[in-house]
Amino acid sequence: MPASTSELDQDSSLRRRRHVREQQSWRVHMRRRAFISLVGGAIAWPLVARADKSFGRRRVLWISTDSQPDPFLDGFREGLHSRGYVEGRNVVLDVHYSQGNPGALRRMIPELGSGSIDLVVSSGPATRAIKDVTSVPVLFALSGDPIELGLVNSLAQPGGNFTGSTFLSLDLAGKRVELLKEILPTLRKLIVLSNTDHPGEQSEWCATRRVAHALRIEPIYVPFKGVHELHNALAAAGNARAEAMLVFPDAVTMVHRARLAEFAVTHQLPSMFGWSEYCDAGGLVSYGANQRTTYFGLAEYADRILRGERPANLPVQQPAEFELTVNLKTAEALGIDLVASSFLFRANKVIE
Repeated sequence: MPASTSELDQDSSLRRRRHVREQQSWRVHMRRRAFISLVGGAIAWPLVARADKSFGRRRVLWISTDSQPDPFLDGFREGLHSRGYVEGRNVVLDVHYSQGNPGALRRMIPELGSGSIDLVVSSGPATRAIKDVTSVPVLFALSGDPIELGLVNSLAQPGGNFTGSTFLSLDLAGKRVELLKEILPTLRKLIVLSNTDHPGEQSEWCATRRVAHALRIEPIYVPFKGVHELHNALAAAGNARAEAMLVFPDAVTMVHRARLAEFAVTHQLPSMFGWSEYCDAGGLVSYGANQRTTYFGLAEYADRILRGERPANLPVQQPAEFELTVNLKTAEALGIDLVASSFLFRANKVIE
């Protein structure tokens, strides 16, 4: 039965009233959202402002005797970013390179005492150039011994304005010999190429020699002092009639890693190095810390120092994790079959 006119009018009126109520409810909801956003912004903004005001924008000076591009700087930058630092906002990273010229970095020492720099981060041998600086905190990452270099009193208690990380590990020195012996079970004569102008070098040589003798390997010590003596050292190594070559990691051998890797292949010498960058350049095997990861972790100390902690109380770090890298192209060139060996399966990085 069709509805009457009055019933239709009543139904239409009910729909209009329902629509009005819905519109009013929606407007109230939107006003509440706007109010909450406004209040939230009013609360959040002063918190951010207070954080920036109390912390300020810090200036960090990065110095290096290497060249660009610099993977270690990239690692440090990533570490800063992971801790909330944004360049240009709360930190300024002032980068200075002086490739092979530490003297140019020494000329910056007066500026370090001006008070405009909050922290210095020195990469590799650049640390030597500023080791007499006392007016500003300094973070370092060294392949050598910071105690012997005179930067700190001890690893546990640096005691001054220097702290950071050292890659030097006497346990690693012996482990590298053991790994070479595993690759070459008949190994009897081993060249040990070493830059004597490297703090901690004699300790590393003693540890290497001790393990070599225990494995009935004759270590043939081939020392050189700085890059100027490297050519003669390689000539001596070429005449040593050895079966393999171990190279101590340091700034000089790192810079000339491609030359060392080529020398080893030319003389049919399986080679052992300290960092994976040597294998990237053609070395056979390396065992040691990941340098980029170390610089990433160095940013934690940078953050703590910038927030007021004293370097004197921050222990010098030593990497606890190590990576084994193998270059299969080099192994093939040397006639070494590692494809089916358990050695290869233990490698963290394989270059094919």
